[in-house]
Amino acid sequence: MQHKWQRWNLNSRKWLWVVVVVGLIAALPVVYDRLQTEKSSRTVEIVFDYRDLVDAASYRANPQDYISRQLDLLKAAGVQSMAVYESTLEDYRKARRVMFWGAQDIANLTDSVIPENENYTYVLFTNKANSDALKPAIQATFGSLGITTEDWSFRGQQGLIIKTPLEDALLKPMAPDDAVLTNLHDRGFQIIPRLVDSLPYNEEAMERLIDRFESLNVKRILFEGDSVKGFNDNEDTKSLDSFARLLKEHGIGLAAIENLKQQQKGFNKLAYMLDYNVVRLYSLSENDSTLKPDVITDRFALATKDRNIRMLYLNTAPMRSSAKAQIDDSLENLITSLSGPGGAVEKIKGNGFAIGQATAFDVVDSPYQRYFKLVAVIGAVAMVALTISYFIPWLTLLAWAIGLIGSAGLLLVKPALFEQALALAVAICAPTVAMVLAVRKVNKWGPPLGTARKGKAAARGSHSGSVPLNPQRRLLHSLVLYVRTAVISLGAVPFVIALLNNITYSLVLNQFRGVSLLHIVPIGLVAIYVLLYRGEFALSKTGKLLRTPVTLAMVIGAAVLGVIGLYYMSRTGNSGTASSYELAFRNFMESAFGVRPRSKEFLLAHPLFLLGSFLALKSRNAAYLMIVAVIGQLSMVDTFAHIHSPILISLVRGLLGLGLGLILGVIAIMVWQIAEGCWKRWSPLLRK
Repeated sequence: MQHKWQRWNLNSRKWLWVVVVVGLIAALPVVYDRLQTEKSSRTVEIVFDYRDLVDAASYRANPQDYISRQLDLLKAAGVQSMAVYESTLEDYRKARRVMFWGAQDIANLTDSVIPENENYTYVLFTNKANSDALKPAIQATFGSLGITTEDWSFRGQQGLIIKTPLEDALLKPMAPDDAVLTNLHDRGFQIIPRLVDSLPYNEEAMERLIDRFESLNVKRILFEGDSVKGFNDNEDTKSLDSFARLLKEHGIGLAAIENLKQQQKGFNKLAYMLDYNVVRLYSLSENDSTLKPDVITDRFALATKDRNIRMLYLNTAPMRSSAKAQIDDSLENLITSLSGPGGAVEKIKGNGFAIGQATAFDVVDSPYQRYFKLVAVIGAVAMVALTISYFIPWLTLLAWAIGLIGSAGLLLVKPALFEQALALAVAICAPTVAMVLAVRKVNKWGPPLGTARKGKAAARGSHSGSVPLNPQRRLLHSLVLYVRTAVISLGAVPFVIALLNNITYSLVLNQFRGVSLLHIVPIGLVAIYVLLYRGEFALSKTGKLLRTPVTLAMVIGAAVLGVIGLYYMSRTGNSGTASSYELAFRNFMESAFGVRPRSKEFLLAHPLFLLGSFLALKSRNAAYLMIVAVIGQLSMVDTFAHIHSPILISLVRGLLGLGLGLILGVIAIMVWQIAEGCWKRWSPLLRK
């Protein structure tokens, strides 16, 4: 019975491969749907922070003239939108529209004694027009908070006394300055409001504000702080639901800021209630706004092309310039980076985008997509079972059955966890199986176990006792193996795309997790296979390894491998840093090919695969190089696991890596052959 079970498991492999292929075919329509989704939004919007502009202008001799001039320059450079915050007294002060003092300051100003039991805020409007425009908004805001105000005047100017300390009054946000909104709209700018959730949610006031936004053709809003508008009061008043209803009725969507340490609270729920009317936004910080214009240009071009960014947000800040002996800002630098030949606007247009108001992706979801995804799930489980079969053959059918049952249960209980877990499993298994099959093929074509490495003993050839392969045939076999292995590894891609085909992944509201496992598990599994599964029974080899004495060389080797492994893991994901030389090389590759292939693929792993398989067809120990070569296979799959990157960009990146790796691999083989020929010719002379 045991032999029958073993035979059934081994025979099941070919049927599992059939299921995998069927699953791949079923996944392709889902891949097509995502391609159509990615093509639906091709407009990029450039936004400038208006508060930063006012702040920079406050250090100029003629602030209003400076603002007006810079608005014209920004408009000409390609900036279509201005981000406008909810106003504070400090904003009005910087705009020269009000002045304010605390109790101590007003006592000094009026040559009076500070009141013992009054700690109020004294606001003075700089002219009657500002008083007429701002006074109602200030009174309404503080009145809604239970803070009373009263009229006040000083030296003929109208003002208000706000009966709360100055430090408290400065924190209260009010509706965006309507005069600023009107001025920017009349100049042809789109308005991007930035709202904060620091005060109790007021539905009536919010309705008036959203109505005003609609009259200004506002299509998208941003949030300031760590939560969205209405989140803090949602449990008591369902304010988030009310806010979502208002936005949806007026056709206003959201912008999701890239690379926040933590997504703003309530954002995902609000995005869901708005049917994911969301675009991704890249924010260039105040510090980065001083980078060289070509660096900023490249950042903007890559963000829009490689990461589905549709809004670019520019910041600036006043700074001390010792070179100019004045307070300066980065506006001129930003304008240079946007406009002119080779600027960001030109590059973005050259990549097939238009400059205008950003629109959300129109999600394509064909009627039969759920059925195609179900078949793809079955195929993905088959791939996992196949991987297990090459390590523990007698578990194949059991793993297949448990995988299907477990998938069905997890899909019902936690569908998001299920799709991520299965996507990670198939992403790990496909490159592992591909490399295992490559090692098995090398073992079949190469010298048998125990064959001598020198002299005439090497002439015994392959397992069948045939003549050893000549260099030309070894190269041909290596090339065929290279292509076959890449095809099998890339077989994971349709499964990953089908399983994670949800707009939340494209918008990075939900993320594919387990990247570290994807980068290390295939290496470990292939290492185990190369060490334990070639020739002798794995358990026999394991026993020998456990009985092997530990030497100093082994300890040093393990330490070196540990350091290399730590460096390798530090370069995975988005947290890795690159040297200036590497960044220059990346920019060169980007300029040369339009899409930058991954350097670890075409500079290391792919050439090493070709050289390793070429050498392993003559010397079995060369198969150890395949352990490192698996990095190229898993890296190709990992490229597609970045769901926020367009499929076509990922495909071009992977194919470029394979092509360049092929060229460098063939060159490496040629260099090896030349070096080997020289060694054979000259080594006898060196011995003499």
